[in-house]
Amino acid sequence: MLHELLLALLGYTGDLIIDEREHEESLGVQLSSDSAISEECTFKLSSDISFIQISERDVIERLIKLGFYYRELDRFATKSRDLSWIRSLNVTTLERKLFEVKEGKKKRPSVYRRAIANGIVEILSIYRSAVLHVEQKLLSDPVPILATVTHGLNKFFVLLPPLHELIVEIERDDIRGGQLLNLLHKRCHCGVPELQACIQRLLWHGHQVMYHQLASWMVYGILQDQHGEFFIRRQEDMEVENASSPPEIFEKSVRKSPDDASLSDWHLGFHIFLDMLPDYIHMRVAESILFAGKAIRVLRNPSPAFKYQDVAFHQQISKESHKVQGFTGRFGLPKEPCVDKNIIREELLPQSEADKIDAMLLELKESSEFRKRSFEYVVDSIRAIAASHLWQLVVVRADLNGHLKALKDYFLLAKGDFFQCFLEESRQLMRLPPRQSSAEADLMVPFQLAAIKTISEEDKYFSRVSLRMPSFGITVTPQTNLPKVRASVDGNSASSELSLDGWDGIALEYSVNWPLHLFFTQEVLSKYLRVFQYLLRLKRTQMELEKSWASVMHQDHTDFANRRHDRMSCSTSQQRRQGVRPMWPVREHMAFLIRNLQFYIQVDVIESQWNVLQAHVQDSHDFTELVGFHQEYLSALISQSFLDIGSVSRILDSIMKLCLQFCWNIECENVNTSELEHITEEFNKKSNSLYTILRSSRLAGSQRAPFLRRFLLRLNFNSFFETTARGVMNVVRSRPTLPDMHQ
Repeated sequence: MLHELLLALLGYTGDLIIDEREHEESLGVQLSSDSAISEECTFKLSSDISFIQISERDVIERLIKLGFYYRELDRFATKSRDLSWIRSLNVTTLERKLFEVKEGKKKRPSVYRRAIANGIVEILSIYRSAVLHVEQKLLSDPVPILATVTHGLNKFFVLLPPLHELIVEIERDDIRGGQLLNLLHKRCHCGVPELQACIQRLLWHGHQVMYHQLASWMVYGILQDQHGEFFIRRQEDMEVENASSPPEIFEKSVRKSPDDASLSDWHLGFHIFLDMLPDYIHMRVAESILFAGKAIRVLRNPSPAFKYQDVAFHQQISKESHKVQGFTGRFGLPKEPCVDKNIIREELLPQSEADKIDAMLLELKESSEFRKRSFEYVVDSIRAIAASHLWQLVVVRADLNGHLKALKDYFLLAKGDFFQCFLEESRQLMRLPPRQSSAEADLMVPFQLAAIKTISEEDKYFSRVSLRMPSFGITVTPQTNLPKVRASVDGNSASSELSLDGWDGIALEYSVNWPLHLFFTQEVLSKYLRVFQYLLRLKRTQMELEKSWASVMHQDHTDFANRRHDRMSCSTSQQRRQGVRPMWPVREHMAFLIRNLQFYIQVDVIESQWNVLQAHVQDSHDFTELVGFHQEYLSALISQSFLDIGSVSRILDSIMKLCLQFCWNIECENVNTSELEHITEEFNKKSNSLYTILRSSRLAGSQRAPFLRRFLLRLNFNSFFETTARGVMNVVRSRPTLPDMHQ
């Protein structure tokens, strides 16, 4: 009887203590480890026994429940620690995941469950030792059997039942990975110290797996997660789970080129899988872990092209007196010396820094208890290290500030002489509708002429700039001998406002090399393009207003010189001058508005925001901070230029369109006076509406445009603009009762 009870306490039933589930199916049949975990206790004292008192029967049935819990926990541990899945490691990750999806989620292995099973084995070994101690005590000293057993195993009545409930929930809901850590963390909050210590030990085993994955990700940039249990996940893994057929997955994996893979790795390759993120790890911390791992991947896997650029970088430092001659010679790849890629990788992320990261994670791993503040501090420290080295790579080695200056020169029209020359050379061409077959090639001629006249050979960034007409197909590039990864932007989406004419879609494209694609994303380049198209239209309008005045004045001087030769022609030209003369104040009004708007955007907006950005670049040594500052810079350019206010941007586009129509009409030999009067009336309406909107407290009194009041002051420095705006209807239609309608 004693040994029957002791064996039952270790999960082995017999004739006196039986397992009802086995007895119902077939007497003596042992359950395999793959059988489902029983939720209710099936160990019972045989009903055939008549020599045991009722009180003793109750005690025995209470004791043998421990044996049932032991057996179920042992079966769970055996099943979770099964390593037969290791044979699948010799196949590719994609094939293994497809096999797991095909077989079903319940058959997927779990390294987290295996870790928890190791903790359960530790607890069960303590339980077995306690049973062995009870057996030795009973054999050495004839003491009351049931009292001794109850006393020796009493503490396990508060441990094994909750552990059994835990594994039942894990099996029933297929809890794995971060979800399992979250469940254990919630179970730690109980009022039983022994049970709390036990659950904390299981959680410690689970955290060991998480720390291994964190070390792989944050030290080496490798995502070690064969079964999709980590809260950082590749996008491909989600596609595998959601794909309707395996061929779709293989087709997508073959499509990507190495350059596209490098770009998508940073922006779209990895993401936070919220289902596996434990509740006690804040989203901000998870984002820091994601960023640190991606940064380490970049630092440990430099682009092959960057290897040669880095050689040139070191040569420039060591040989300051050496200068490369010639415009095209700047971009030739050096043949010697040949530098090992591992040396460059070592310089991008020194081994001492990698060891420091590893040591911090090892300290967390060896701690017996998870401390949230320590964990967050270590993650923030690792993120700071990664961000600092990534800043060194992008800002210093890749010359970020030089590229920012180039984007300002060409996309924000800081090189005014180049665009002035380009617009002058293409002025006659842009007065005709663009030809679908050769629009870009036609533009290339004035573009190259402007470059020859204004761009020096020392400007190494001009070769990255390409001229495009997105609606007409091909890309026109001024220089083709530079190896580059193109980060293009579509001008159609950026130019959604009112079109001036067929040339309204002129766009620039900037070529970005590794690792600058981390900074100059598709979204960033599209914002630059949006501002460029707006500024180019504005500059073209300003130039046409100036050229129209010069052209008509030249014609008048020519007519005056020919007056004595042809009296009839002189009379005709005199009539023309008399018809056009009332329009010159209107032209001056247009030019005044356009000049002040252009000055406001170029000086008050672009230059002031550029100085702010430069201060941040000098002070910041964190890559993510710098990305945020650059985003603020672009947002300020767009908002303070009113491109994000539909009503204002539409009015401005209408004003520019009216100014161009005015210039084209006034230069015609036969001036259409009625058409000019209509343009004048529309312009006065639009300028009146613009001034009314801009001086409203919603804009002028807000912080979104801090220099707007200065712009309004320049427009209305002597109240002339305000008076004109208020009396526009009276001036045009001779209605004396209308000046106060906008009060």
